[in-house]
Amino acid sequence: MTTMRSVSPSLLSLFFVPLFLLPATASAFEPELGPAKPFSFETLAEEAKVLSEKPFEPYPVQTPELFEKIDYDAHWKIRFRADHTVEVGDAPVQFFHQGRYFKEPVTINLVEDGEAREVIYSADYFDMPEDSPAKAVEDVAGWAGFRVMRPDMKTDWISFLGASYFRTDGPDKQYGLSARALAVDTGLSTAEEFPRFTAFYLEEDEDADEGIVIYALLDSKSVTGAYRIEAENTDGEGQVLHIQSRLFFRDAVERLGIAPLTSMYWYSETHRNMAFDWRPEVHDSDGLEIVTGSGEQIWRPLNNPNRVVTSSFYDDNPQGFGLIQRDRDFDHYLDDGVFYNRRASAWITPEGDWGKGMVQLVELPSDDEIYDNIVAYWLPEDLPEAGEERDFAYTLTWAKRGPENDALAETEASRIGRGGVPGQPRPDDQIKVVVEFSGDAVSSLTMEDGVEPQVSVGPGAELLDAFAMPIVGTDDWRLTYDLKFEEGADTVDVRAYLSKDGAPLTETWLGQFHAGQFE
Repeated sequence: MTTMRSVSPSLLSLFFVPLFLLPATASAFEPELGPAKPFSFETLAEEAKVLSEKPFEPYPVQTPELFEKIDYDAHWKIRFRADHTVEVGDAPVQFFHQGRYFKEPVTINLVEDGEAREVIYSADYFDMPEDSPAKAVEDVAGWAGFRVMRPDMKTDWISFLGASYFRTDGPDKQYGLSARALAVDTGLSTAEEFPRFTAFYLEEDEDADEGIVIYALLDSKSVTGAYRIEAENTDGEGQVLHIQSRLFFRDAVERLGIAPLTSMYWYSETHRNMAFDWRPEVHDSDGLEIVTGSGEQIWRPLNNPNRVVTSSFYDDNPQGFGLIQRDRDFDHYLDDGVFYNRRASAWITPEGDWGKGMVQLVELPSDDEIYDNIVAYWLPEDLPEAGEERDFAYTLTWAKRGPENDALAETEASRIGRGGVPGQPRPDDQIKVVVEFSGDAVSSLTMEDGVEPQVSVGPGAELLDAFAMPIVGTDDWRLTYDLKFEEGADTVDVRAYLSKDGAPLTETWLGQFHAGQFE
């Protein structure tokens, strides 16, 4: 089921700033701390509950006009002093300064032996140019967020900055898509609500060689919450985050996104006609992957539509979903500055009973790579009312691809071109779609093995000339068909896979086409 609503893009990649190379070593540093107070996840959840029983009060930003002057370039020039790195167990932690995009401060606390103590802000933690606009807010500034460095202090592997956004650099040490704690009313005609982490509590992870336990207090107009994030990094493999959340609702919400992921998709081999740019592809993720509660594996290539499009995939207790960057071939991007081929994939594995609901994919139109225009999350069928409490737990894995599935071939590429037959008049209302599958399930098959294309088309178009055949010189297979759009057609959904003897050989490919984009 697909619905379309008009909203303005609100998810910008500017929630994060560039990361800085730092000296290889940092001396031991003892931060100034506030008084100790008892702390546990239960005390944090109780604080969130009490907060939910009070009216929402936005943080009263002092001198917002001065913070507005700390723009992208000025913020980039504010450097954290390596010799002020705070050690949380074996995890080196550094902080971000406030700026134009981070006017509301957060408190950062250190947890040890069941007690928490606040790290007191000081401008001494930062080096900045003498003419930096940040000099004017030293008396009222605070922390904007934090990041956890690797032991060699050269790069960080996880950062929290802006609203409830966070991300890791994945197995190839290249930041890309983001996660956030909660999405509220995303993709509606009304303004989206952005819940905010207002306080962090950092604790040593005694069970991980390179990890940290992060607690966070969430506050927003409609909901408060307590989060516990057990984050572990393994160089070359990526990061695993075990996330526990307890939510308390001030008000009912129309759309509640659990475990939301935010990414950027401008164009790929599928939509080369969507951009005038020297690079073959530009995207942080190229598809939404879902493993349903019944075990069906779905691949939905991402789109850059000409309007806001929300697609819903109904399910009962899904096994997992994620925004995935499958194409990891440098030659398909040719960008040696930002390395889209190294961008991490993010996979959500629910824990416990999530019940009935839907994975929703929100795609916003974009004409540049600076906008995060893709959002995916779980939307429960039973939405909470005011005064209710909900718990959600899940594992968030940052890796190169989604979970391995040796039983099915996977989509390697989705391509679109002019419909019809070369050498004959090309119809204006027709496109050709080519889907390429790769995997052990098809690698040894030939045209004599009875491989059959299974393609079904929703309202708005007619299916023409569907066939499947091996790709010469490879172990892969190619599914090809034409779509003939009906007059006045808007959005057309297609479901396709390859089968043999009635059993699927490939994952289910779900394509969505907007006829107006091909006029």
